[in-house]
Amino acid sequence: HIKEKPLSERVQSRDAFIYLDRTMWFFGWTEPENKRWDLHYKLWATFLTLLVFILLPISVCVEYIHRFKTFSAGEFLNSIQIGVNMLGSSFKSYFTMMGHKKIQKAKMSLDKLDKRCLRDEEKSIVCRHVALGNLCYIFYHISYSTFLVTNFLSFIIKRIHAWRMYFPYVDSEKQFYISSIAEVILMGAAIFMDLCTDVCPLISMLMARCHISLLKQRLRNLRLEPGRTEDEYLEELTDCVRDHRLILDYVDALRSVLSGTIFVQFLLIGTVLGLSMINLMFFSSFSTGVGTAIFMFCVSMETFPFCYLCNMIIDDCQEMADSLFQSDWTSADRRYKSTLVYFLHNLQHPITLTAGGVFPICMQTNLAMVKLAFSVVTVVKQF
Repeated sequence: HIKEKPLSERVQSRDAFIYLDRTMWFFGWTEPENKRWDLHYKLWATFLTLLVFILLPISVCVEYIHRFKTFSAGEFLNSIQIGVNMLGSSFKSYFTMMGHKKIQKAKMSLDKLDKRCLRDEEKSIVCRHVALGNLCYIFYHISYSTFLVTNFLSFIIKRIHAWRMYFPYVDSEKQFYISSIAEVILMGAAIFMDLCTDVCPLISMLMARCHISLLKQRLRNLRLEPGRTEDEYLEELTDCVRDHRLILDYVDALRSVLSGTIFVQFLLIGTVLGLSMINLMFFSSFSTGVGTAIFMFCVSMETFPFCYLCNMIIDDCQEMADSLFQSDWTSADRRYKSTLVYFLHNLQHPITLTAGGVFPICMQTNLAMVKLAFSVVTVVKQF
């Protein structure tokens, strides 16, 4: 699904979520296809939610209390940078899991927008963005898996726990390999849950930009087809108004889900990157430093691509307004011009998102949060 499909195959915008939906289905965030398995599916979802959202953070905290004096500086920083990010991941996963119905509602708007793609050029653009959406998931999956494997192997070679966790009735020193395997399984579940929460906003807004680009092209082509009546031209403009309304409905359906997820990530990114930088500069060996560097890259990827995409959508909204204004409307009748003025007024309000209703989601906010990492480094160096 990461390759662009030929036009002979039917491709929908919701196909960009194929890999993501499969992972969410595994964690119990969606719904079973067969309703008779509904109870079993809910029990599985409850088990994983309790395990990763509640028991895993408690296990890490209990280990701090029980064996804090046995931690080396590198072990402690490696554990706490993951622990802080894992705590935030629990909140992010909660927002995404609870927002499943809103995500499904948003996909229905995508289905309606797909019906407007009649020309081969438009279908090709949809196919390209669908392949790109699935490619984004694969890229994140490889990056997160690389961190998991690299960090685990770099510590286990030295017979050190990569993530210090407390397991009842298990002596982490005497039963080192058993506890280490349990750690990597639990951490893998937490990381791939975090993967879902990070990729979902990116693919969602990528498909929004896809249909904004298609609408922008339709606005440029208004009244360029000769031999049509004024009523047909007006109907063509009205269809564009409906497309814009569907795009707004799509974004509005996702707004609360994306807002909560990115708000938590903005709060975490500076602290987590700061702790990772301290660990990398002062306490890491080459092998453990590679794992820390990959972790920092993964944390940066949680917000940077999405914020960059939001900036591009803001620019696209301005280009949509310009495309409508520059279309051939001067010779139109009064009805067409009055509709155009109304539509132009709406297009001049860009599609923007806010994190928790506080921070605008854009590159400027992302860079401001990243700068916090250097403040954390400065404070820790003073200690």
